[in-house]
Amino acid sequence: MDKLKITRYKESFDAIANYIENEQKDQVEIWFARELQTVLGYARWENFVVAINRAVESCKTQNINVDDHFREVTKMVALGSGSQRKISDFMLTRFACYLIAQNGDPKKEEIAFAQSYFAIQTRKIELIEERINLKSRLETRDKLRAAEKQLSQNIYERGVDDKGFGRIRSKGDTALFGGHTTEDMKKRLGIKSTRPLADFLPTLTIAAKNLATEMTNYNVTANDLQGERSITVEHVQNNKTVREMLGKRGIKPEELPPAEDIKKMERRVAGDEKKIEQSTKKLPKMDASDEQD
Repeated sequence: MDKLKITRYKESFDAIANYIENEQKDQVEIWFARELQTVLGYARWENFVVAINRAVESCKTQNINVDDHFREVTKMVALGSGSQRKISDFMLTRFACYLIAQNGDPKKEEIAFAQSYFAIQTRKIELIEERINLKSRLETRDKLRAAEKQLSQNIYERGVDDKGFGRIRSKGDTALFGGHTTEDMKKRLGIKSTRPLADFLPTLTIAAKNLATEMTNYNVTANDLQGERSITVEHVQNNKTVREMLGKRGIKPEELPPAEDIKKMERRVAGDEKKIEQSTKKLPKMDASDEQD
């Protein structure tokens, strides 16, 4: 997601932020669900309520008081006839909005943006952009894990054991990194031999490895490849193809610098929800003012 898109999304989310005062006279930042529905790209209220309910369940699972962050309210809307009618809505804290985004589809740009926007207490574009890039790298690494797990299962059914899978993956790396083996790349990037190489690769290289692995998965099944030799040939060719594609854009995977340890990033993100909830000001206790008009 480029900076221009991030700026546009930020402006649309900022525009619907509201402030109310709690018992301590603190200004509590809130969003109304009907407005949030629109900027998150949900066409139907009924579908958005499903996402809200999932977020409420997530809140309960963490033993966090739902009423501190979610408040069902009603408000009056004008009809074409000049009359008005009541509709249901929700008043949401930043933490509530974060949980709703976490329970949405991250393939939707609006959701991917919201997951980082509501996780960051300040509204600096640079910090939002940094977190979006962090999330993207974690998601890309998860895709590679899933693709490699699928490949391992596929080839096991075709007479290749775990050691054979390791050899196939290693030869794929050698093809992708221009003749450098997996161990060569670990030494080159200063990675311990016991750690997976992919945990220290930049997002682009992880995505390249994932593409080659997905291609191998597809062709192993589509062409009913059997045995280590034929699957190795397939995987090596797919990695060479991906390398050639990168090369046409002037990119050599072995020359890209290492990235932050994925495990450190995962621990940091895992602790986010608690920190976000603790730093989010809570809704005031329910009273008659919760009826919106």
